[in-house]
Amino acid sequence: VQLQASGGGLVQAGDSLRLSCVTSGRSSSTYAVAWFRQAPGREREFVAAITWNSSRMMYADSVKGRFTISRDNAKNTVNLQMNTLKPEDTAVYYCAASRSFIPGNLRTYNFWGQGTQVTVSS
Repeated sequence: VQLQASGGGLVQAGDSLRLSCVTSGRSSSTYAVAWFRQAPGREREFVAAITWNSSRMMYADSVKGRFTISRDNAKNTVNLQMNTLKPEDTAVYYCAASRSFIPGNLRTYNFWGQGTQVTVSS
């Protein structure tokens, strides 16, 4: 499975961005997909995850109510709509795929995209 993340950029606090993750490869639409982020000097952290059939979504407490994860298996795309962005959301955002749905466990994700930079200015 291959993943390609895009959509990052430089925005101001309070703005919105939508990240996209295009998956490819055999049976990629049957994988759970998550977004993680990593700020400079910090560990990679869980942001949001969605099951292969969109039956469940989970979010980190820090983004609940502001971020929404969704997927369109016909287009092999998983989106992360980010609203009301804050400076502390600044990070490189990665999408990752897993056969299982254990959202916060980074080690269960076997496949990773290259990351896209999100910078939120105050």
